Amino acid sequence: MVAETELAKVNQLIRSSIPDIDDAIVDYVVGYLDEVPSIGEDEDAIADFVRPLLVDAAGDSSNIEILCEQLTELFANAYQTNTKTPQGLNKLAQPINMLSRDSVSATSRLVNQSIDLEAVSGRKVETRVDTKRLEKAEAKIKAKLEKRERRSNYEASKLINKKNDAEFYIQVNPILDYTSTKGKIKDVKIENFDISFAGKRILTNANLSLVYGRRYGLVGRNGIGKSTLLRTLSRREISVPTHIKINWFQMVGDDTLAIQAVLSADIWREHLLKEEKTLNETINSLEKQSTEGINAEDLDKEKEAASMRLKEVYQKLEDIESDKAESRAAAILSGLGFPAEKHKLPTRTFSGGWRMRLALARALFCRPDLLLLDEPTNMLDIPAVAWLEHYLKKWPSTLLVVSHDREFLDEVATDILHQHSERLDYYKGNFTQFWATKEERRKNQLREYESQMQYRQHLQDFIDRWRYNAKRGPQAQSKIKILEKLPQLEPPEIENSVTFKFPNPDPLSPPILQMNDVSFGYNSNETILSKVNLSVQLDSRIAVVGPNGAGKSTLLKLLTGNLEPRSGLVHRHGRLRFALFMQHHVDQLDLDANAVVFMSKNWPGRSEEEYRRQLGNFGITGMTGLQPLETLSGGQKSRVTFACLGLQNPHILILDEPTNHLDMDSIDALTNALKEFKGGVILVSHDERFIDSICQEIWVCERGQVRKFEGDSIKQYREMIVPKEEP
Repeated sequence: MVAETELAKVNQLIRSSIPDIDDAIVDYVVGYLDEVPSIGEDEDAIADFVRPLLVDAAGDSSNIEILCEQLTELFANAYQTNTKTPQGLNKLAQPINMLSRDSVSATSRLVNQSIDLEAVSGRKVETRVDTKRLEKAEAKIKAKLEKRERRSNYEASKLINKKNDAEFYIQVNPILDYTSTKGKIKDVKIENFDISFAGKRILTNANLSLVYGRRYGLVGRNGIGKSTLLRTLSRREISVPTHIKINWFQMVGDDTLAIQAVLSADIWREHLLKEEKTLNETINSLEKQSTEGINAEDLDKEKEAASMRLKEVYQKLEDIESDKAESRAAAILSGLGFPAEKHKLPTRTFSGGWRMRLALARALFCRPDLLLLDEPTNMLDIPAVAWLEHYLKKWPSTLLVVSHDREFLDEVATDILHQHSERLDYYKGNFTQFWATKEERRKNQLREYESQMQYRQHLQDFIDRWRYNAKRGPQAQSKIKILEKLPQLEPPEIENSVTFKFPNPDPLSPPILQMNDVSFGYNSNETILSKVNLSVQLDSRIAVVGPNGAGKSTLLKLLTGNLEPRSGLVHRHGRLRFALFMQHHVDQLDLDANAVVFMSKNWPGRSEEEYRRQLGNFGITGMTGLQPLETLSGGQKSRVTFACLGLQNPHILILDEPTNHLDMDSIDALTNALKEFKGGVILVSHDERFIDSICQEIWVCERGQVRKFEGDSIKQYREMIVPKEEP
């Protein structure tokens, strides 16, 4: 452990260099440095951990660089003054003389310790290895890994604790009279900003430019920081102009009626209505006092002032068309799939998916200057997605939407922002145009890089051949100068490919899975499904489509045996194994545990290496598998769930909205994995491209019936159910 004097100096140095730093961070750094000897001798604790942590907390890198140099010097001095046990950061670059007598003798002892390998099969093998020393080394390695995991958990805990709650949102986004901002420039232009979170750099020297009235699609890989960028904008942690109104996604679940929950999203309208009510009560109270003859002259002045303010409030309510608000909110709810009878239900009665729709309805209703949407299509069916596309194409202000649905981005986006490598790249046009431009840009960069490398090699060959030749020497020297002046080259960025892999099941003889005249209802007075007849084989590729609430999830539960039919028969092969991916799969994860622990708890009997290999089959590699699940992005949680499905070695995969949260590369990887999978696949999805790539049959679930769609593609089904847009 570190001496108390050194720890006190550390505390004093940090507080003097960063006066505004949080006490909890100072205590954590001091406690960490006190335990550094347990980490291992190959780690520079200040450079690898303390410096990034302080930069993330304070942001002033110049002061922190000086502070880290002081800390390094402090502990180096502590090491030199202690001849017995090195103190504190004594493991910082201490040279080892491999030729010293002590080192040679120690090495000789280790070499001379031998293992008796004379034993043959069936005989006991004896060893003379120093077991105490071996146990000590293993304990040291274990302590090092535990320390790193604690560090990862601490940094990740910042992600958990930084919730986008209502109270904080109101603090950074006060009630804004948006009728007074008409005519002001509402473009967003922020230059040279950095974003880092939980010890990870998200953006470096980035530039964000959002032109008012344009619709931007934000794309990038899972975990790259797209949601973090949206959260940073909504919390105004970078300099968004204060007169620009930003929306806020908030899920509600209380006794508030659904229609009222949407109306209350417009906090300026709510503020005016409350003020109107207060002013009317004040005027009535003053009139009552006036009739009683109490200070009539003063009361008249107060009443006149209240009446004048009430007229102003009425005018503002008229300007924002408050009288049309309820009909507009009802139209948005209906477009997102809420039947009229559900508009007056308490929000607590809705499931998580419907509450997400309510949050989307609230964001659309409040008509912000900058609308931020994070995967808005995840909880929608095909008709609702079509309605949202049509609605957003007429959006009058700025839109920034994170989505991995290519068709949705093609319909909605006028520009694409590609987030990668800690920067933002801008592309004009929709997603298809972006993809073509990006690929062409990559090819041009590759050609330019190869051309420049050939030119460099040509110069180098000439120099190597003629450098010491009397006649050609001057020419070689000029080539050297040309080579030195050439800019430093970096090869074009190559993104790592993503692959998924499901294990193939053992074969089964048919029949595999059949439903004969199956009917079901949760009570005797309702029938959700009636007279369903279906058959599933190991080579089946089936998409189940239909409006929300038609019984798609109920059908999947009947197939797997989670529900029993009221009448009819569900026949399943005796050795048939299912693996079910639910739309709300996050609810099935233990978010406090990491992926390896969660898998070992639910599917025991394998080694940690096997669990990590299985996670690697779905792109969860390195320390990601040891992070608490709550700190992973939505796409990473989905990948963990897919890895768990693979552990079950199923004959039939049943997937309910599997593409939610997955980035485009992951969707392509999932598509390829399902094509190669030798078992059956039944899926519910709103992603038309995903369905067309995999499925050979489409089952339509509506009005209590399940029937096979006679068309050739999901686009035909969409054209059949979605009314054509008015010109």
